[in-house]
Amino acid sequence: MNFYFDGNITREVLNNYLARAVTHCGIGEDNSLASSTFEDDLRMLKEEGAKFIGRASYVWSKTDDARHFQIARERAARAHGVDPEFILQACVFECIEKSFVNSIKIPTWVFEAFGVEIVDRHFNYDNMLFKNGKYINQWGEDFSVEDINQLESRLWIYYRACSYIDAGFEGIHFGQVHLIGAEDEGFRYFKQVIGMIREYAAKHARRHYVLCDAHTHGISVDGISLFDYNAFPIRLKEVLDKPMECVCEEEYLDSLFSRSAPGVSPSGWSAEAMPFIVEFDNFGRNPNRGVPNQGSYFTWGYDEITWFALLRDEARANFLRYIDEWVNSRYPEGWVQMPSRRIMTESIKRTYDTNTLLTEWLEEIAAKEYITAYAKYQNSYDIYRWYYSANRPSDACPFGFGDEEVIRELFLARTVNL
Repeated sequence: MNFYFDGNITREVLNNYLARAVTHCGIGEDNSLASSTFEDDLRMLKEEGAKFIGRASYVWSKTDDARHFQIARERAARAHGVDPEFILQACVFECIEKSFVNSIKIPTWVFEAFGVEIVDRHFNYDNMLFKNGKYINQWGEDFSVEDINQLESRLWIYYRACSYIDAGFEGIHFGQVHLIGAEDEGFRYFKQVIGMIREYAAKHARRHYVLCDAHTHGISVDGISLFDYNAFPIRLKEVLDKPMECVCEEEYLDSLFSRSAPGVSPSGWSAEAMPFIVEFDNFGRNPNRGVPNQGSYFTWGYDEITWFALLRDEARANFLRYIDEWVNSRYPEGWVQMPSRRIMTESIKRTYDTNTLLTEWLEEIAAKEYITAYAKYQNSYDIYRWYYSANRPSDACPFGFGDEEVIRELFLARTVNL
């Protein structure tokens, strides 16, 4: 498969990347947590043939920003040493946290890009909020959605996206743009800031291009798609008489299936429907876990990645084969972004048998890996963890779920037929 691009990207190459897409949080940093199994993660990604590493670095709440970008830069360099064709994706989400935003000084180059007066100051959280009060404290006290209509929000989004580009990232996911752009008539401000980010990438990105996407069915401005492809949660439909079983169905809830909009890509080629990926999303927990409700986004009471992780090993493998075939047989440019590393909303036990003493290492990384408890027996560990990892279980990743082999199988079988 061809993965070459420089300055723009062809429809074929884009689909080749999306056909090898995974969601792997923590290759850079997931909030202020970086994967403690980084080297084994790289081994897995290389061996299974992954090329597009989604959600590799982001901040949802707050962190030490200088350290965050340093880790992102160092880990991106190491990843590209393993495979220079990797696209690492960062995220600029629909969430701003007051103390974090107000702690970051605005670089001179951000003011210069917007042609506004250079002032020695920090970002201002209050100046990013919707003036009509919409989405203020949407995610908790002092956690809000930024309004793209406010110049301060555009400065912020540009700063974060370009800083990831400087760190070696070639993809940016913009999250729920219909929240950020709720008051952006015709998405004109989004067109401006994403255009500026693309101009920055043309000069500074590794291959002079950045892939942009968001959770949307498609947005076009002046006849050009705002994003290179569309992305959305799967929206699984429960099989009511079969506990924990789910299927895909066109037009179910707000799913992307049958709704991906046509358009002309930012690289100039047109398609009847823009390429898209669907992912196992995480979005919280439901008090009625284990109970089906087809009117809910929750799957048997769980978000999508937690539901998937709760399945038995064989059931997970079978579901990946099912959904891969279901999506791509109906949508030649539709792809399942395979689960690889992602936080869950349930602590799930994994048992690992070994002759190696891992106790000290597990104690050291427990907080970083959201390990809540583990029990050491004669030759095994029971590890309770809030992260899903597709890695095969080994001393390098004893809490792996072992799904990398079926992901490799599916990647090797995927072909792009335009």
